[in-house]
Amino acid sequence: MAATPRPGVELAGPLSDPEFYAGDPFPLYARLRREAPVAWNDDLGFWALSRHAEVQAVSRQAELFCSSQGILLGDIGRDLPETPGALLYVDPPEHTRYRRLVQPAFAPSRVRALEGPMRQRVRALLDEVPLDEPVDIVDALALPYPLAVIADLLGLPADRWRTYGRWSDAAIEAGTAPTDENMALLGDMAAELSEVIAAKRDDPADDLISTLVTVSVADPDTGEEEQLTDDELMMFCVQLLVAGNDTTRNLVAGGLVALAEHPAEWQRVLETVDDVEAVGVAVEELLRWTTPVISFLRTATRATEVGGQPIAAGEHLLLLYSSANRDEAVFGPTAGSLDVRRQPNPHLAFGFGHHHCLGAALARMEARVLLEELAPRVRALESAGPVHRLATAGVVAGVLEAPLVLHRAGST
Repeated sequence: MAATPRPGVELAGPLSDPEFYAGDPFPLYARLRREAPVAWNDDLGFWALSRHAEVQAVSRQAELFCSSQGILLGDIGRDLPETPGALLYVDPPEHTRYRRLVQPAFAPSRVRALEGPMRQRVRALLDEVPLDEPVDIVDALALPYPLAVIADLLGLPADRWRTYGRWSDAAIEAGTAPTDENMALLGDMAAELSEVIAAKRDDPADDLISTLVTVSVADPDTGEEEQLTDDELMMFCVQLLVAGNDTTRNLVAGGLVALAEHPAEWQRVLETVDDVEAVGVAVEELLRWTTPVISFLRTATRATEVGGQPIAAGEHLLLLYSSANRDEAVFGPTAGSLDVRRQPNPHLAFGFGHHHCLGAALARMEARVLLEELAPRVRALESAGPVHRLATAGVVAGVLEAPLVLHRAGST
């Protein structure tokens, strides 16, 4: 007797195809939410969770749905390294220790102190962006801006942002499709960061790597002071360099494309740009709309149930943040519309639970400062050609090229 097909198997097939994410995935997401919110992909073998409720529920139960068995679709079926490549692969209680050690580096006072230098970076970049003619907003702004900011934060030479961009892209690519080229770039990155870590140990400065090298926190159980090992320091430096620019890069590019496609929403930003809170609300909507991290994987540690669907121990679950952030059950009938004054806005663009993004406050500030500095210069944004998006197996909503015309304020 033939086995009963698993729910959604006829819909979830494209979710393992990188090209799917370079197109328009949202019609399929909507069908999944309606017809199969917990759907089985038979190609790689995982459950796809498309609704906000299930994505949030799984995210808050780290003991039941672990990260250590892989967070990317490319991790399914492969042996993971003994030392995790990123904090995203670590579960409590180890994850709790790491967060306790690095939290001082992201103290609110440290993040607030970055606003002045960040604003200077934005102004310098905008001074070079041509107005009233087509420009690739990725190369001109979305790429250099967050790379320079994260370099400043880490204590790296900001003028080498193109090198850091190549490293970051290689790290993203190698997560799902390792090649000789991207692995060689990762080797270059590791060698150079090792030298930086050693130099910061000998002569710490007022930067994030120096903070990570020197920070120590008392263990709440033993009272002993703990510091990060060299391998752990490398893990954090790589993650901060990659995640610290990639999310914001695609938020900036995707957000400006969205505002060009929805010109009335840019006008609403202009109307309230002097109100910091209102600009913050607009940033939250751009985060929801773009959802720079498409999805992450979890693995069930024991038999359980999600959304009424039995899940066996060891089965993988793909948390589709980009679908959850368009869920009509949470965002109402306008879930599929851009609304820069949307409140409340409980999006999951930074994840949820233990793995909520460490750099969320920094990314929010980068986007707010950009909008505040762009508004006096630009009265309208206009699409000037097709947007080329990254084909990736459900990792990041990457924008490779986005030609726009930024119309000068005061012109007609």
